Amino acid sequence: MNTLMNTLTSANIACCTRDNFLASQLGELIAKEGFDCEHFKHEAALMRMLRHRGGIDLVIIDLGHDPAIEESVYSWLGCRSGEPMPVMLIAPHWHAQRVAAALDMGADDCVARPFDGIELIARMKAVLRRSGAASSAPERIERAGFVLLKNDGLMLDGGKPLELTPREFSLAWLLFANPGQRLSREAISLAIWGTDKDIANRTIEQHVYKLRKKIGLTAGRGVMIRTTYGQGYRLEMCDAPVRRTVVPASTPRLLRLDAERNGTTVSVS
Repeated sequence: MNTLMNTLTSANIACCTRDNFLASQLGELIAKEGFDCEHFKHEAALMRMLRHRGGIDLVIIDLGHDPAIEESVYSWLGCRSGEPMPVMLIAPHWHAQRVAAALDMGADDCVARPFDGIELIARMKAVLRRSGAASSAPERIERAGFVLLKNDGLMLDGGKPLELTPREFSLAWLLFANPGQRLSREAISLAIWGTDKDIANRTIEQHVYKLRKKIGLTAGRGVMIRTTYGQGYRLEMCDAPVRRTVVPASTPRLLRLDAERNGTTVSVS
């Protein structure tokens, strides 16, 4: 036990919290162990750093009291592919279902606030020791005849590869990994682009449109992307037959597209 503890002589730890007291507390505890600590005030800044720079051994994220932060962090965890870097989550309250959801999404440990400094450091070191272990997160998803291979960044339709850009695949993975769950634009933006909705909102709409078109998601395939206007998107599994509607050629294109988004096959007369 002591030998294992002594091997952890250095580590680079990124901490993300909007709470100044917690940031100071984490910084002091981590510095006392001889580890380096880098503080990030916002999740988007942390995600951008992780996308463009390596060298981080552990990430600690404070979920605070905001459900939107929790949703965004879970979405980001679900999009990570083959990354060995462990993640610890801190929150004021944890119950069994919340812990299970966090671990299922890819978190390595969950710590409740307030915490004892000795216990937190012990948990950090335990997570760091385990960081070489294989991830328990799924690497393959099969739904409605589609197969998504996370580490290869590949999506198959009936065994044939689909031509998706890396971000289109990340979006598909995020949706297929969370069927029936509404994903806000903020969560998608942070998970895939590492930025906020003001910058990526229009880009998300374009990627969803292209994804629908490329992989042909309709009710007839048993799976579709449902738009929740002003809120986000949801992958919906459905057994209903294809609804066919004949509309006049004069019908505005945007109305036809809206009908198609909601599972209706539109024929123009």
